[in-house]
Amino acid sequence: MSSADRGSRESTTHGNHTENAGLRRGLTARHIRFMALGSAIGTGLFMGSSESIQAAGPSVLLAYIIGGAAVFMVMRALGEMLVRHPVSGSFGQFASHYLHPFAGFLVGWTFVFEMILVAVFDATAVGVYMGFWFPGVPRWIWVLAVVLFIAAINMIGVKVFGELEFWFALIKIVAIIALIAAGVAIIIFGFGIADHDQMGPRALFDHGGAFPHGLWGFLSSFTIVMFAFGGIEIIGVTAGEAQNPKKVLPAAINSVPVRILLFYVLTLGVIMCILPWNQITSEISPFVAIFDSVGFNAAAAILQVVLITAALSAINADIFGAGRMLHGLAEQGQAPRSFAHTTRNGVPVMTVITMIAALLVGVLLNYLYPDQALFLLGALATFATVLVWLVILAAHLRMKRVLVQENRLRSEFPMPLWPVGSWATVAFILFVIVMVGIVPDSRPALWVGLLWVGALWLCYFAFVRGEGRRPYQLIDHTEPLAAGRHNEITD
Repeated sequence: MSSADRGSRESTTHGNHTENAGLRRGLTARHIRFMALGSAIGTGLFMGSSESIQAAGPSVLLAYIIGGAAVFMVMRALGEMLVRHPVSGSFGQFASHYLHPFAGFLVGWTFVFEMILVAVFDATAVGVYMGFWFPGVPRWIWVLAVVLFIAAINMIGVKVFGELEFWFALIKIVAIIALIAAGVAIIIFGFGIADHDQMGPRALFDHGGAFPHGLWGFLSSFTIVMFAFGGIEIIGVTAGEAQNPKKVLPAAINSVPVRILLFYVLTLGVIMCILPWNQITSEISPFVAIFDSVGFNAAAAILQVVLITAALSAINADIFGAGRMLHGLAEQGQAPRSFAHTTRNGVPVMTVITMIAALLVGVLLNYLYPDQALFLLGALATFATVLVWLVILAAHLRMKRVLVQENRLRSEFPMPLWPVGSWATVAFILFVIVMVGIVPDSRPALWVGLLWVGALWLCYFAFVRGEGRRPYQLIDHTEPLAAGRHNEITD
């Protein structure tokens, strides 16, 4: 049996349970790298960035830099745990092992909740995009079509899924690069545009300065900015299906946050250098608005196609991530065991069916509340996202303490700036949660989020029994040190 097969077998065994067919290790480095990009570069960038720009003006670029740095620290904390324990349930199992079984239950189901919210958000956005060509068709019809399409893809098998997600993500990444290049060309050469002399970096300061709404506008923008990064932790859920996870996962984690940061900051910077921030509205994507504003209508129409592809890519990755987390929860005894069963192609079929059923609720929301659906979903997803990140950091802090106590300090993928960086990131995430409660428009999301946590607490004590109440037992996959070498102390 190969090491990859052994890793897959280990990730599907807990306690005395007999292993099933298990997840297949069919995801390569490029699949995982582009899957995380597919989840994190979606409607949050193409549509949600309008809201963050309105809140903070040009200073939103600084907000994305700070948010991206925090995301990178979360991912490195997750990466260190993944290299030591490459299991399919990822941070749900880490939280159960290092914190408490309820922590694993909380973060696992909250991640599923987050993925559902983000997927419904993106599906709703597809309905908005399709209104560009078919304004008379009800939005819920497009959302339903998207749900059925994504369901078919996720039932095929992980390797085919990974390949489709790679091409989905590649399309939007190429489109972003092309947009940056086109935007820079417009700024430099003008192409006969009347207001060309007003374009460029000066446009970032000509309409109220870099902080037009003051410090408050800048701080409040984080409630929207952090939603845009939500979903990148899906890398952790791919551990059970990654080929050579010790090599693939660190490479993916090191590259993706930096790429996302560049895509967000550079792209939005170019957009605001062409189209003043105070002319960007939530009624149209800023990506479409810049070409529409300079008369490039054909480019605007092409971008609509890219926006739809980007949303489909994000939904695809979200359904995958939520389904695999449910699979991991089932292995821990914190979800029905039927969620752990897989088809011959390695597809956890019950989890996919459950996710699709949840998305159909999103179709109902779009039918009943077409105007309020987007904002409410986005605010709720922000709370769920930062809660997941907070538990990941807490589990990592606990793991490091355990390693110190047991004198097992060596790490193959150590957390940078430990421990200051970890505690600073925890403080920042707590700040974001507080801001969700302070900002009037997002305050309902905090109350719903707290009700969600309370409901999970009740469900844990009402329905979880046996092994689900015991800490998940992880296997340490850290390579033993060669003879004569000293421990590499990373704490």
